[in-house]
Amino acid sequence: MLYLLTTLLGNFDHSLFKSIFIFLISFFSNTFSAISGGGAGLLQLPALILSGVPYYQALASHKLATVALGIGGSLRNYKSLGNDISVAWQVLIFGLPGVIFGASVVEYLSEKYLYLILGIISILLAFYSFLKPDLGLSSGKKKLNFVHKIRFLIFIFLIGILNGSISSGTGLLVTILLIKTFEMDFLRAISMTFFTVGIFWNFVGAVFLARIGSVPFNLLIVLIIGSFTGGFFGAHLSKLNGNILIKKTFITVCILVGTSLLIKSIKSFL
Repeated sequence: MLYLLTTLLGNFDHSLFKSIFIFLISFFSNTFSAISGGGAGLLQLPALILSGVPYYQALASHKLATVALGIGGSLRNYKSLGNDISVAWQVLIFGLPGVIFGASVVEYLSEKYLYLILGIISILLAFYSFLKPDLGLSSGKKKLNFVHKIRFLIFIFLIGILNGSISSGTGLLVTILLIKTFEMDFLRAISMTFFTVGIFWNFVGAVFLARIGSVPFNLLIVLIIGSFTGGFFGAHLSKLNGNILIKKTFITVCILVGTSLLIKSIKSFL
């Protein structure tokens, strides 16, 4: 369906139609991403690629656009950050080196294996969340011992590498990691993911990826507007409807992202 729409748009020699299409894809994908805590790349990144943008340029454009998603979501839910600033610093200090490393070596990595691994993880996250009815519905304040802290920081670094190289679905991983490690509810964890991954991780990753090829400026403006408005609207909906809606959307997006990544991986093996 997405391919047919993109093909039809290509037959119109008018950038206005293409811009409207990209805006709508960006708005809706980022609305769902704002509710679930990740997954904007499920529609936004393929739409850019099918519109004729090379993969690395599309990935850089997508990352810059999701910075706007992070800002939009953070503006709406900034109070949910509360007393978690120390957690934010940990995610940034140990995650950003992973993002830089992933973005630096993306040209040399085999995407099909990364898609396969992340796809399987995303689907497992969906089933795990579904089988844990109380997961992410209430918020606590868990004190970590030394082993738990080290494990959390290692996972953050590894997810940072995936974020720098693939992007799709890594926000979901950070969200569920925050919930499991610190006993956050979904709203609190997603607010943290917006602030750290959405703004800082994606901006740094986009800067490094942009060195591979120039970013199409006209599409970038449309993406940023769509991402910001979608992020703000999605964060507004999540705050109105609470953690139950967020969890249901999280499970749905995890399954869709995982399936999409598995299909990409299988196609690349054929």
